[in-house]
Amino acid sequence: MFRVFRTLGLALGLLGGTVAAQGPEFAQQYAQRLGGAVDELRRSVETFESDARATGNSREGAVDRLRTNPDSLVARRGEAARADIQRLAALTAQQQALREATSPLGRLAALIRDPDMAVARATYEEYRPAVPTTADGIVAGLIGFLAAWGGWRVLSDLGRRGLRRRPRPETSTA
Repeated sequence: MFRVFRTLGLALGLLGGTVAAQGPEFAQQYAQRLGGAVDELRRSVETFESDARATGNSREGAVDRLRTNPDSLVARRGEAARADIQRLAALTAQQQALREATSPLGRLAALIRDPDMAVARATYEEYRPAVPTTADGIVAGLIGFLAAWGGWRVLSDLGRRGLRRRPRPETSTA
C-alpha cells in the first residue's frame, strides 16, 4: 500500500511541477503579445506625431487642438490619440520591466505586479501550454513539484498516523 501512496505522491509532484511551469510560459507569451501591441501603438503615435509636425504643431498641441474642437468626431479622435499616447507609455514601461527582470521568476513577478488586462486577456485566450526549458520554467516547475509532492507527503503521513493512533476497541472476556 505504501508504494501506491509513494507513486501517487510522485505523480502529483510531476503534475504540480508541470502546472507551475505554466506561469513563466504564460509570461513569455504575454511578453511576445505585449511587444506586438507596443510596436503597433508606436507606429500609430509616430504617424500622429508626423502629421502634427507637418501642420506646425507639437504632439501635445495637436492633441489639445483636436480635443477642444467643437466637432465631436474630431474631439473624440483627439481623446483617442491622447489615450494611445498614454497606453504606449504604460506598455513601454511594462515591457522595460519585463526586460530588466533577471531573477528566477522575475518576468512572472513583473507581469503580476502590473499587467495590462487587455493584453493579458488576449494572451489567455490564445495561450498554448508548454513546459519552458528556461531557468524560470525549471525553477517554477521545481517549486510546483516540491509543493505538490511535499503537500501529499504531509497529508499522507498525517493520515497514516491518525489511523495508527486510533484506539482499538477492547474485547471483554466475560
